[in-house]
Amino acid sequence: MILKRELNIWHVIALILGSVIGSGVFINLPIVAREAGSPWLAVMAWLIGGIIWLPQLFILAEMATAYPEEGFGYLYLKKAGSPALGFLYVWTVFWTSDTPSITIIALSAVTALSIFWGPLAGTLYTKLFAMLLIIILTYVHYRSVRKGGGVQIILTIAKLSPLILLCILGVSLFNPEHLFAAPQNPAMANKGMITLLVAGVAGTIWSYAGFTNVLYMAGEMKNPQKIIPRSLLISVGIVTLVYTLIALSTSVFIPHDELIATSGQFANPFLYLPAFAKIAGAFLAIAAFISMIGCVNALIMVQPRIEYAIARDGLFFKTFAHVHPKYQTPDYSILLQSGLAIVLLFVGGIEALLGYFTLSYLLQNGMVYSAIFFLRKRDDYKPTFKSPAWLLMAIVAIASQMYLIYGTFIAFPLGGVLSAVILIATGLPMYYYFKYRQLQAK
Repeated sequence: MILKRELNIWHVIALILGSVIGSGVFINLPIVAREAGSPWLAVMAWLIGGIIWLPQLFILAEMATAYPEEGFGYLYLKKAGSPALGFLYVWTVFWTSDTPSITIIALSAVTALSIFWGPLAGTLYTKLFAMLLIIILTYVHYRSVRKGGGVQIILTIAKLSPLILLCILGVSLFNPEHLFAAPQNPAMANKGMITLLVAGVAGTIWSYAGFTNVLYMAGEMKNPQKIIPRSLLISVGIVTLVYTLIALSTSVFIPHDELIATSGQFANPFLYLPAFAKIAGAFLAIAAFISMIGCVNALIMVQPRIEYAIARDGLFFKTFAHVHPKYQTPDYSILLQSGLAIVLLFVGGIEALLGYFTLSYLLQNGMVYSAIFFLRKRDDYKPTFKSPAWLLMAIVAIASQMYLIYGTFIAFPLGGVLSAVILIATGLPMYYYFKYRQLQAK
């Protein structure tokens, strides 16, 4: 059974913004501030973190309009002549980036509410509440693609409103003295600006991750050749502007050393407003919770599609290829990914999971972008959108991922990063196992 094309451009933009704008900015603000070493370099890191997505999105839009089907990186790598790398892509996505992203954001959503009840920050209650959220949203997407998309539009509108308010307040209260404060840590002061920026930009990666996720559902878009490039470019402009202004606003409200001290926790700039701090803090906590729920909703909707696509080809656990006969959703794929995300709730802390996520995410991106060199030689490669200066864009896209891997080892705990390396290494042996099963079934 084939999935229906039911998503319009508003669904797609809402899914992109929902996937990208979530807990990342509030959890990563302290990490980026710490690694950049000063408020103004932290703001620059957020701006650069968005700009470096442009070459990537040009390449992705071209490949996606050539092959507007489910599968994304797996599909492009397979058509580029390397089903083994296509499998490796899905294997790393499933175990080290897509599934953990659901876990991280669900945990962060619950942590945001700790302003109302302290035990919701880093306790068993946090994990149990996060588990309940995942179960509820999974049920929505198990039942309907269209209803899930409708819920996403509502949540995206709700989540952007308070973030825009924060940006307006930050700009109106802007004080250059806060932005250009000297680094408090002497070790940071001795590092070169480029080194600080690279580590800072690496700290933003998880916050900007999510643009690619919507392409998992290219086969369910009504007019993908037009929708994909437009929605990607509109969304990256919105997200970069919002994140940069939020970083700027945070430098106005929170002293740099106090922001760094919140690493691994939820940063709440409204708590530092001189008047009505308690009310403002509670308001932002609720707004952030809604924002993160929107993000989890989007991820649960789009991410299971890639396992569905590869399982249809017989190169993954066949249960992932099942389509519900009534609801026409990849039901087992949705249930299994959410189930694993719940298991990860009880393994490690947020910052370790971020390092675990970031390394694999950068490697995955590098593999996908390299596919364009081979796809352009195929007779059936006929994209309706062509990247400007595609060769330069591809080189910049790949090089930026490889360079930021260096920043990942600086910014995050080594344990999480090495865990990702070990899981990625199991990918190729598993490919040959599934390939053998596929040949035996013929």
